[in-house]
Amino acid sequence: MIYIKSNFFNARIKSSVTLRKMTHKVFVYGTLKRNEPNHHWLTDPKNGVGNFMTEGKTKNKYPLIIGTRYNIPFLLQAPGKGHHVKGEIYEVDDLMLSKLDILEDHPNYYVREVDDIVPISGSQSENVKCWVYFLKNFRQELLSKQQFECYSSNGDHGLKYMENTNRDPNDDYYSEVKR
Repeated sequence: MIYIKSNFFNARIKSSVTLRKMTHKVFVYGTLKRNEPNHHWLTDPKNGVGNFMTEGKTKNKYPLIIGTRYNIPFLLQAPGKGHHVKGEIYEVDDLMLSKLDILEDHPNYYVREVDDIVPISGSQSENVKCWVYFLKNFRQELLSKQQFECYSSNGDHGLKYMENTNRDPNDDYYSEVKR
């Protein structure tokens, strides 16, 4: 038997293990984007690993609305309506995906589904299969709300996102958007 002791070899093994853990691509379109109120979830090492890949947009059109009294962005599961929504693609590990599921209250509130995302910057030119958090069982009247191509909490719409820490913990705001 031959035993090889090499820092390069050990580093290479650690690197390949890390790469294998980075198995999920997630498309974020709202408060998780850079410069938005919940972006810290993707950058906090306690939540796992979240690496920005590129900007992208949905291949299908969807309604992106801002709803509830807390001004939460929602991507409604209504393909063909709305816009090709712009956002960001991240590569995340299992731990980060589980933390995002907690933040999005998947599958009780948002539902995480795979969808095609078209990169709009960077070197990638083919569609990327990404997890996307949709509001699936929504009130139909939400389709009559203003629809956006790109979300910003500080946008011209004047509907600034209210963070969880400023909300009434007993408030059932889910009922405002879910049927």
